[in-house]
Amino acid sequence: MDLGLHYATFSHPDWQTTLVDRLDASVRVADEGGVALVTLMDHHFQMVDFGGPFEPMLEGYTALGYLAARTERVHLGLLVTGVTYRHPGVLAKVVSSLDVLSRGRAWLGLGAAWYEREHRGLGVPFPPLAERFERLEETIRVAEQMWSDDDGPFEGEHFHLAETICLPRPVRGRVPLMIGGQGERKTLRMVAQYADACNLFTGEGVPGVAHKLEVLRRHCDDLGRDYDAIRKTILWMGDPVGEADRFAREMEEYAALGVTLATAMPASDDPEAWTTELVTSVLPRVAGL
Repeated sequence: MDLGLHYATFSHPDWQTTLVDRLDASVRVADEGGVALVTLMDHHFQMVDFGGPFEPMLEGYTALGYLAARTERVHLGLLVTGVTYRHPGVLAKVVSSLDVLSRGRAWLGLGAAWYEREHRGLGVPFPPLAERFERLEETIRVAEQMWSDDDGPFEGEHFHLAETICLPRPVRGRVPLMIGGQGERKTLRMVAQYADACNLFTGEGVPGVAHKLEVLRRHCDDLGRDYDAIRKTILWMGDPVGEADRFAREMEEYAALGVTLATAMPASDDPEAWTTELVTSVLPRVAGL
């Protein structure tokens, strides 16, 4: 079982003067300590659960570019990129650039976006959910075309590109795609059709994840996709440092379901110390699963 670090809040004491140093130190501990994936959120206003819009929030890909220069091993991505915030051709170029600058460590996490207030607040169009899913699928298709040998036009219902040129290409030819969310009718079917990885929430525990994975398996069967080719990841809704025994027990159960990466959020005003404890005390307990 690999571990991921999801750095979801910057609202630590004295953040006005320590935000960059805390982020930098925490992610470097993760990088040096064997964490597999570091993710940030793709929001421009902080979520209400973490204090709301008047709390600090960094633009995601700008921050990942900084972290790419400060790390050597850990993979980097957003959990997840809102499909509404960037034109898909520009997004594919941004992610390709991150992959090149990180020497092949970028992930593309994608989702349909949901935070209406930040859209309205910044003047970003917020179409209905059905259209956002249509745009999500077209964004995936645009990215795949831009990372292929086809640099011709792309004609979709929502996006029209005259030339899908993307140089330099991603280091690995393409950037792995992770689709976040667990809607059974649309999201998991899109995972089955396009994604290299899914990311599920653990709010309903092991039985809830088992059910979602069974739905994903059925979609794979319907589409002729190899279910085992899709990496299963979770966002664990707890504190693996403060609840290390429960975390280790549950990871055994999730591993038995085929989950190979669990991401957690620092649950401390000192994320560097929390991450240090994660890599020294928690990671060794689950690394062999």
